[in-house]
Amino acid sequence: MGTFQEKLSGFLSEFGRGRKMVLSTTENGRVSSRMMSVVRIGGEFYFQTDLNMRKYRQLSANQNAALCIDNIQIEGRCSEAGRPLENEDFCRVFRECFKGSFDAYSALENERLFAFRPLYIQRWVYEGGLPYIERFDLEAQLYSYEEYKGE
Repeated sequence: MGTFQEKLSGFLSEFGRGRKMVLSTTENGRVSSRMMSVVRIGGEFYFQTDLNMRKYRQLSANQNAALCIDNIQIEGRCSEAGRPLENEDFCRVFRECFKGSFDAYSALENERLFAFRPLYIQRWVYEGGLPYIERFDLEAQLYSYEEYKGE
């Protein structure tokens, strides 16, 4: 396995199976953000939402979105993946990570599942008091890890 795949696998493993993250979407030049319960299955991230929510409308108009948590920023493309209960893997992981949300929302008639495919990941890492920027360009399969010098 090459450096890119090794580093990406390490990042995803360290990231874990589920986190509460900020999802940013846009429509007609207006950006909005909100907290979401997000799970990772393989190299993709999944979340659910009601089809009457603004984020659903925004993602229907523009599949480009971003996820953010702590010092991690992920840009990617979303696609609707049916109803949450139709995806066994999602149900298993989401129930494990966010049982309350699974019980309250996953079976609702208007609930829809989205798959988020990351295209670019950036993370700030601090070693010995020095800042580094770690980048993954998933489309080009490029990895970089560089000290930030502010130049």
